[in-house]
Amino acid sequence: MTDMSARVSPATIPQPDNPHAPPRHGTGKPAQPGRTERDMLGEVTLPAGALWGVHTQRACENFPISGTPIGAFAELVDALVMVKRAAARANRDLGYLDAQRAQAIDAACGRILGNPAYRAHFVVDAMQGGAGTSTNMNANEVIANVALEVLGEPAGTYAVIHPNDHVNMAQSTNDVYPTALRVGIWLATGPLVEALEKLADALGEKADEFASILKVGRTQLRDAVPMTLGQEFHAFQTMIRTEIRSLKEQVHAFGQINLGGTAIGTGLNTDPRYAPVAVAHLQELTGLPVACAPDLIEATSDVGVFVLFSGVLKRLALKLSKMSSDLRLLSSGPRAGLGEITLPAVQAGSSIMPGKVNPVIPEVVNQVAYLVAGHDMTISMCADGGQLQLNPFEPMIAYCLFSSIRTLRAAVGTLSTRCIAGITADAKQCQHLSDINIGIVTALVPVLGYDKCSAIAKRALAEQRKVIDLIVEENYLSREELATLLRPDALTRPNLHGPLG
Repeated sequence: MTDMSARVSPATIPQPDNPHAPPRHGTGKPAQPGRTERDMLGEVTLPAGALWGVHTQRACENFPISGTPIGAFAELVDALVMVKRAAARANRDLGYLDAQRAQAIDAACGRILGNPAYRAHFVVDAMQGGAGTSTNMNANEVIANVALEVLGEPAGTYAVIHPNDHVNMAQSTNDVYPTALRVGIWLATGPLVEALEKLADALGEKADEFASILKVGRTQLRDAVPMTLGQEFHAFQTMIRTEIRSLKEQVHAFGQINLGGTAIGTGLNTDPRYAPVAVAHLQELTGLPVACAPDLIEATSDVGVFVLFSGVLKRLALKLSKMSSDLRLLSSGPRAGLGEITLPAVQAGSSIMPGKVNPVIPEVVNQVAYLVAGHDMTISMCADGGQLQLNPFEPMIAYCLFSSIRTLRAAVGTLSTRCIAGITADAKQCQHLSDINIGIVTALVPVLGYDKCSAIAKRALAEQRKVIDLIVEENYLSREELATLLRPDALTRPNLHGPLG
């Protein structure tokens, strides 16, 4: 125990130089001595002002792996805190936790929620062994010490509020951690959906802006039939809206939680009434339609829902990547490429070639997509690695999912604001390529037949001439007839006019 001078308040909580690299042993910066705590392995001296305890400190020393603490994932921390708050309220309601302790824990959770100053004390590495035990203990210890702060007690006065006996009452890592992952991912998905909505709106605006610009459609990188640039961007918008619907649908699978199952799903050390009461409180706190899984043993061991959701993220990522690659192709040039659109110039593109501008925003989206695809493979392997009543690799699943959501959200936001919003069309280039497009002969097959059209296409390519000129030269159709058959609306919206225009 320490004297009152060891007490910490939000205004005095030490902030690490880098919030993604909290103070740890072995970092080259000697930790300032603080209070001493003991566990079954012996004594540990904690940094001054630390709100975590001995179990967290040992985890920091054992897992200097990724350099990303759980505090970097705000939604995960908030979810953990809400789970602990729901548990405290349930234990209070059932008479197992006295009113003073319950109120202190509840108030502590309220202080921590959404507060970066307290989140900086969630310092264990997101990559860790132990099925999330270190994460759970980090939450228990920080909440206990903030609750002690609420009561005016020094940090570490665990006889008053104990991390395990009181904050972790009726809980196990094995039901707290999976529940928090589900809630946290649900919370993190909301901002991603919002970013995607803005991207879809930006694409829709471009679709309207480019609606009248005729261009060459392409299949297998070869000239194909005509379309409008607006139709191309509208297809991008439709693709994004499809993925938004998929995300919204799949995230609801996280509503089945195993809170109350404790170690393996049997509910050991809990009142039979505890699980439904705790889940009801969690539903109220989160605003999410969470419910007790029908089989808590199965829900404790199974991670299939994370695999499914990761697949949705991967599909979204790959569609974003395909669209980004299309933008790079359409903007290639400026003189020796397609050049149908121009991406906004955001930085110089070369240290040696003056005036060169690169499609850096789509390029970074491509790279994020590849990262998300890699995370999906890792999650699949982690799911396969579970044994019997528990999957010990949920921390890596959590790291991959939260990292994928965070990087996707950032990439989508950047793509919307620094690329899509500033795209302009080169209408003259689109018209020029449309004029010399051999694929336009396809629209005349219903009138002239496949063989005649094939011969015209072959001659046009060999003689470097326009399809229209050759058809007139062969007296197949007049220019007036061609003007009717090949008007833009007939080419790009044929269902309105029938096969012959």
